[in-house]
Amino acid sequence: MKTTRVGGGHPFYGVLADPKEDGSEREFYQQDLWHYTVARMVDACQTYGLRAFYGPFGDFQDGDACRAQFRNAFLQGCVGAWTLHPSQVDIAKEVFSPDVDEVLFAKRILESMPDGSGAVMIDGKMQDDATWKQAKVIVDLAKLVATKDPERAAAYGF
Repeated sequence: MKTTRVGGGHPFYGVLADPKEDGSEREFYQQDLWHYTVARMVDACQTYGLRAFYGPFGDFQDGDACRAQFRNAFLQGCVGAWTLHPSQVDIAKEVFSPDVDEVLFAKRILESMPDGSGAVMIDGKMQDDATWKQAKVIVDLAKLVATKDPERAAAYGF
């Protein structure tokens, strides 16, 4: 990478919107410089049974950007992140712990299809073996978090 930034976006890495008919300035949307790299790392870790961790986020003052970057890493498959500053620890705990509502819904999917096969309708939407596998990932992660966090364990219903 041709940057000195530690985690996060870069103001020059993005896409330019289509030209406007009135000729006014085109909008620029910053993109995630690290997306491909993180995806490759997650794939490699999964291949070898390793846990993928996101690297550090260097701007201690920008909790919102740190949260967004950690969230992207979580959604791509990372199980945690390095933190460089105490202010980032609670952000990492929040982001890398599954959302309570998502866990409760995932548990409903698993309960509706105990063996992970077939298809069921839950709240008007079809759930099948693919969503069962996704739900299992969420519930397994929630169980792991619950071993360290009694408050979340109670919220998750464990």
